[in-house]
Amino acid sequence: MSETKKKIEVIFMLGPQGSGKGTQARLLAEKLGFFFWEMGAILRANRDFTLANGEKVFEIMDRGDYLTDPQLLEILNFKLADIPENKGIIFDGVPRRIGQAGFLLNWLAERGKKNFATIFLNLTREESLKRLTLRAEIEKRLDDTPAAIESRLKLYEEVTLPILDYMRANTEFIEIDGQPSIPEVAKKIDEAM
Repeated sequence: MSETKKKIEVIFMLGPQGSGKGTQARLLAEKLGFFFWEMGAILRANRDFTLANGEKVFEIMDRGDYLTDPQLLEILNFKLADIPENKGIIFDGVPRRIGQAGFLLNWLAERGKKNFATIFLNLTREESLKRLTLRAEIEKRLDDTPAAIESRLKLYEEVTLPILDYMRANTEFIEIDGQPSIPEVAKKIDEAM
């Protein structure tokens, strides 16, 4: 284990939908013994959660929209208590906006976490669309309809991509090509850390 791995307490796994960030985050969490926070799975498990505005999580997800910052922070405040304080954490699928990033970094710092890294899995839009379409056929996820996929990719490009500069400035930033096979990407992540 490298010195960086010993120091890093929190890792944010970012990338477009279909980049393999969930798979890579899970593999890395197992390897490092970190708590794995998968935002998409949490939202899917809490589809019927009613937000303060009366809207249900699934109504937003089924449209392919992102939750607003206040809506996501409502879920985060509800679920962050599940994170053991004595373990490292890998976040998959969050933050997606600068407000969420700021909230998470502050919340974690208040709990003594100081060393953050962001792993960005870069993938072309075409490859992302291809992978998501295949996943929709295989997994039959309710939020993987063609319209929802297109909406999520557009949101990613317009809303999430801009936070990369923020994460570069506030965390150790590692960019990895997400195109190769799962084992190859995992090896590149390990080498980069």
